[in-house]
Amino acid sequence: MIIVMFVLAALLIVIPFLPPVKRALQKLNPRLAVFGNIGVFAIFAIILTVFVFSGNAAAAGEVAAEAGGSGLANGLGYLAAALSTGMSTIGAGIAVAAGASAAIGATSEDPKMLSKGLIFVALGEGIVLYGLLMSFMILNQLG
Repeated sequence: MIIVMFVLAALLIVIPFLPPVKRALQKLNPRLAVFGNIGVFAIFAIILTVFVFSGNAAAAGEVAAEAGGSGLANGLGYLAAALSTGMSTIGAGIAVAAGASAAIGATSEDPKMLSKGLIFVALGEGIVLYGLLMSFMILNQLG
């Protein structure tokens, strides 16, 4: 099953770069291409989830117990740490994109507005630090 997943991942990476597919993709509407990429990713994630959870759960639990902890609790803890970092990074990216473009526009009209604009951009970047701090706290509890 692992080989099938690697082959599928390799195909998803290589296929868009093949010349006939590349020409067809360039003719598409950009919104349609984005939704197509999201759809392919969702299908790949569903297939991966099915393959991961179709294995022997009892054997996986024994391996986790030998590793020194509860498999589900540790797994959910690592997932929480990853989500806190990832989601805060996405939110900060959105905040910085809006704040930086507004700061550049305000600075082009009045150069005295640079410091105020930088403060708002720095506040948006602070969101990442909170998410990273939360993930460190979660990882510290996992041991």
